[in-house]
Amino acid sequence: MLTLPILSRAGKEIDTVNLPKEIFGVPVNTDVLHQAMVMHQASLRQGNASTKERGAVSGGGKKPWRQKGTGRARAGSSRSPLWAGGGVVFGPHPRDFGYTIPKKIKRAALRESLNAKYQSKTLICLEEFKGKIGKTKEFAEILTTLKLQGKILALLDGCDESVKLFSRNIPRFEMLRCEDVNAYDVLRNKNLLLTKTSLNKILERVK
Repeated sequence: MLTLPILSRAGKEIDTVNLPKEIFGVPVNTDVLHQAMVMHQASLRQGNASTKERGAVSGGGKKPWRQKGTGRARAGSSRSPLWAGGGVVFGPHPRDFGYTIPKKIKRAALRESLNAKYQSKTLICLEEFKGKIGKTKEFAEILTTLKLQGKILALLDGCDESVKLFSRNIPRFEMLRCEDVNAYDVLRNKNLLLTKTSLNKILERVK
């Protein structure tokens, strides 16, 4: 049986939690992770690039010169894509790059992201904070004690609501609910900090 230590605020192991070996004891499936990451990144694209075709460019209503007799090539508008100041042929227009993947792949990607964090030893289980945290400095000291390097994603379900209030100003620290987190959130942060309650909730999501 695989286990994960539960750490106190002082960074000492006070208990352990059992992990299902069918999730954390197998190689990471990078295929589903790639699919989920590409989908989430595509949905973040703004898609605001826009160009004007010849019909949208101002002016150009008058024929530049007569059709025959000038010795020059025929021209019907000064806003032709062949002319400087003319329209753009097949240029980009505003669009939505987002798409969806099956729910089973989303669930599998979240499961594999947890497995990847466990195997890289950046999955940290912390005791639940039942008492109120009075200052941001107090919570920042807890993170310093844990010696976490890099960006941190915290799933602290079961803790007092004051944790969310006083952790907002900590740089490179993000706090989400277990119901809202996805594989992209997990993988774009180096460390995943959670409580036993949030671990049980997220394992229920990926089963």
